[in-house]
Order: sequence, then structure tokens, then C-alpha cells
Amino acid sequence: MGGRNDALIDGGATRLPGKGATVQLAGIWADIVGPFWTRLAAFVLIGAVIAVIAAGILGAVFRVVGRRRGWPDRAVERLRWPFRWLLLAIAVWIAATSAFVGSGPAVIGYKTPVDRTLNILVIALAAWFVATVVSLVVDLTLARYRTDVADNRVARRIRTQVLVIRRVAVAVIVIIALASSLLVFPAARAAGASLLASAGVVSIIAGLAAQSTLGNVIAGMQLAFSGAIRVDDVVIANGEWGRIEEITLTYVVLHVWDDRRLVLPSTYFTTTPFENWTRTSSQLMQAVEFDLDWRVEPVAMREEMHRILARTKLWDGRVAVLQVTDAIGGMVHVRILVTAVDAPTLFDLRCFVREEMIAWLHEHQPAALPRTRVLMTEPEAPPARRTGHDGEQRDDRELFGGSAEADARGKDFTGPVATHTPSRP
Repeated sequence: MGGRNDALIDGGATRLPGKGATVQLAGIWADIVGPFWTRLAAFVLIGAVIAVIAAGILGAVFRVVGRRRGWPDRAVERLRWPFRWLLLAIAVWIAATSAFVGSGPAVIGYKTPVDRTLNILVIALAAWFVATVVSLVVDLTLARYRTDVADNRVARRIRTQVLVIRRVAVAVIVIIALASSLLVFPAARAAGASLLASAGVVSIIAGLAAQSTLGNVIAGMQLAFSGAIRVDDVVIANGEWGRIEEITLTYVVLHVWDDRRLVLPSTYFTTTPFENWTRTSSQLMQAVEFDLDWRVEPVAMREEMHRILARTKLWDGRVAVLQVTDAIGGMVHVRILVTAVDAPTLFDLRCFVREEMIAWLHEHQPAALPRTRVLMTEPEAPPARRTGHDGEQRDDRELFGGSAEADARGKDFTGPVATHTPSRP
């Protein structure tokens, strides 16, 4: 018996070989506090007080650092409650575990369910806290790259990639938290080993069943890091002109110019051609076209174009060209090329130039307005028709009549046919 490492109970203190000092201290504390439930309440209360104090100190330090670095107060405040609840759960977990030390067999059976419950709670709160930290990092990154400036191509690319990374990171955090919670139970560990053994078959079945979904996820990742489209890009997709409002792992939201939302799968932008008007720069150039009469004066019209552009702030001053690009079909095709800083401004500029130019044409060059001309003439006598020698209508449209040669040709087919009788020998 002396050679066995059995637990010895002496005065309420439990002594184990190798753990003598710690366990003896817990036993002394058990003697001081009293029964298990009283001891558990006292441990939890002390742990909660320590957690609140630690949360207050660390929170104050974090706020000071945030103010010095210029972090937004709203982003910092979002960390307060996840951090406090996480510290409180950890403190309660440690207190409850310590309270079971030196307990009798009557309450030791509660140790496993209490420990598992608090373990899962700590995992969930830790996932919440880490996800909030990721969101804080994303917000701080986005605050450095503003999209409300003229040249925001780099900012829009960073914004697109960071938003997709945040969604992926949150999804990974949730999956890891769920997996960690399941691993708390021994039965789940055995099930996990079985799933790993059949992972090949499961992956094939899952891949076939979710082929379109996985394709959209991969396409979403490709769009985020290839730079084909970015948030706030102006595109023409599926016949609609609009702005990229949101890019997720599976779909893209297009804010159409009339405030409609067009939701397209991510694979659309990787398999279908589309127009991106802000791929390299937000500056654009487009045409204002007119079909006018031949009596238009292009020189006077060009001078008026420059006067119109000088009166508006919509024009960015880069390009202003008036050209006669065609002059067929009774019309003169006049094209005016103008530029603006972005697509919405360019649209308003084109409408402004078109309206002002129409008003100028009505006032100063009414003869240049398009018109259709009709030539009115008197009816003419029909031409005399040629007739043959017998009074019938004949002309050179006939092969076997209408002329002497044609009549002779016709007799060859209608006259008697000469026959030749061979002589007898």
C-alpha cells in the first residue's frame, strides 16, 4: 500500500504526489470557505471581479493607444463587449475548475458537464472577439483608402480585396469555432476520425453536388484579386449600365442607374464579356451625335461647342472635338467628342451639350435642321411600243421573233422537216 500513489485525505486537504503544494492550498481554501456550492460561488465571484478589473485596465490602455493612432472611436467601442465577456468567461471557467479541486464524490460528477459547457462558451466568445478584431482591422484599412476622391482606383481595389478577405476570415473563424466545440465531446472526436477516413469519397460527392456554388466561390476570389472589377466600378453588364455596389464570394450586386439592383453570379464576370468604364481611370470620353442638313456650317457649330463647354464645370478640359464623320443619305453626320472626370458627370455633360446645341441650331441655323425633300413632277407620256410586221408587239426581248433573224430562227423549229430516204444498193 505504501508503494501506491494514492490520494491521502488529511484535514480536508488532498495531497497528491507531484502536486502537493497546489492541491494542499486548494484543500486549505476548501476548509476555509466551506461546502462546495459556497466555494463555487465565491470562486466565481472573485474571478468575475478580477475579470472586470482586468477588462477595465486593458480597455483604458487600448483606448489611449487608439486615440494616439487616430483610430475611430466607433470601431474601438465595438471591441468592448466581446473582450469583457471573453475575460469574464475565462475567469469563471478557471474559478469553476478550481472549485472542483478537493471536492467529494457527491459533486465530482458535475465537473465534466460544467467544464464542457464553459469550454464551449469560451470558444464561442473567443470566435466573436477574433471576428470583431478582424472587422476592426478591415475598418482601419478602409479608412486609409478613401473612395470619395477623384482618382480612387487603388482605393477601390484595396476595398474590394479587403472586404472579400473579411468574409473569408469570418467564415474560417466560424468553422474553426464549430469544429473546436465539437472536439470537446469524445464521441465527436471519433466521428471526426471516421470522416477523415472517408474524406476522399465525401469530397467527390460534395464537389459534384455543389459544383455551381464552388464555381461561384472560386470566381468571387478571382474577381477580388484579379482586379477585373472593383467596388464602385462603372460597368455595362447584361445590357445594364451601373456601378458595382457589392462583391461577395458568390454574387455581385450591380447598382443600376435607375436605382435598381441587378444581382449577377460571380461566374458571369469570369465567363461573359462586359464593359468596365473605370478599369484604369475614372476619366471617360464619349460622343454627342447629330444628323443635320447639308446646309449646316460646321465651323460655326464648332465655335458654339467651345462656348457651351466654357460655360459648364462638367467638362474636364481634356478633349473637345467636332467632326463631320459622314455625309450620305441626304444627311450630314456631325459628332462632338467630350470628356469628363467620371461616368455620371460625362452623362450629364452629354445631355447638356446636346440640349444647348439644339437650341442654338433652332435660333441661329434653322436651315441646318434635318428635313426630307420631295421632288414633284408632271406625269410623262409612256414610250411608244415597237410592233412586228404583222401588227403584234415585238422587241428584242424575244428570241424567235421581232426581227428577220429571229423570225428565221423560229421557222427552223416550226416549218416542215426535210427527210432523207437512203437508196437501195
